[in-house]
Amino acid sequence: MVKIIGVKLTENSEGKSFVSLKLQGGAEAIQSQKTGKFYLTARNCYILSTFDKQTAESLVGTTMPGSIGRVFCDPYDYTVKSTGEVLSLSHSYQYKPEDTSASTVENFQGNPTVEYLS
Repeated sequence: MVKIIGVKLTENSEGKSFVSLKLQGGAEAIQSQKTGKFYLTARNCYILSTFDKQTAESLVGTTMPGSIGRVFCDPYDYTVKSTGEVLSLSHSYQYKPEDTSASTVENFQGNPTVEYLS
């Protein structure tokens, strides 16, 4: 299950506004590469919607079946806000509906499929 935890209003390159919903998966234990200790975290991602902002905001707090999976993408730099450290990443997170039986999902533009990583 994933929970809708926020709403984001974004403008595309053509100046058209759209609403995205911020999703959060369940808590999971991750082992620190530096200390070896475990900590709890939750995966987050945004998903596009056709809702207006008011409708999207009314959905905050609700849950949906599915999970948030790690997917390969082109490498990009990410700056850790608390430390200023710049990391080069080649993955992002994407919502995966519960009823998706295949290990790959085609994206909205019909581009090559992405593989979900555990």
